[in-house]
Amino acid sequence: LIGLIDVIRMTDQSKNLLSVGQDLTSLGLNLNASESLNGSFLSPFSDDPALGAEPQFSAPQCYSLPQPPPPAVSKIQSFSDETLFYVFYTMPREAVQEAAAQELYNRMWRFHKDLKLWLTKESGSDPVVKGNGFERGVYVFFDPVSWNRVKKEFVLHYDQLEER
Repeated sequence: LIGLIDVIRMTDQSKNLLSVGQDLTSLGLNLNASESLNGSFLSPFSDDPALGAEPQFSAPQCYSLPQPPPPAVSKIQSFSDETLFYVFYTMPREAVQEAAAQELYNRMWRFHKDLKLWLTKESGSDPVVKGNGFERGVYVFFDPVSWNRVKKEFVLHYDQLEER
């Protein structure tokens, strides 16, 4: 009990801080403010307690581009067929996949909905049999598993082709 007499009488300032604490208003805090204190109070040990907690940074000028580079969609007409197939099969649900499909369609490739493969007529060949809604002939298929073109005779039903 004798050790608590100095604390009770509040004669030693350093012991008062440990037992009673610091008056926060003496640190520059407005305890009646409606906003939170963490935005206006950095530390009780700082000389400037009202300094903001987050430092302000700005990006260097070299990170500011005057104009973004052109998207690949604008250059898609210059891509080879194999590159277009790569874009189509490896970038699903993106705008560039749709652009690749459109360019393949412009190059006379058609997408077979059931086989999930691209095909085109063999150059210089005519259909062997042509009926109502179908034709049989020699077609070139692009196989994404072996990544090559496969030529074979096939009966093509027009309703199995993806529309433009």
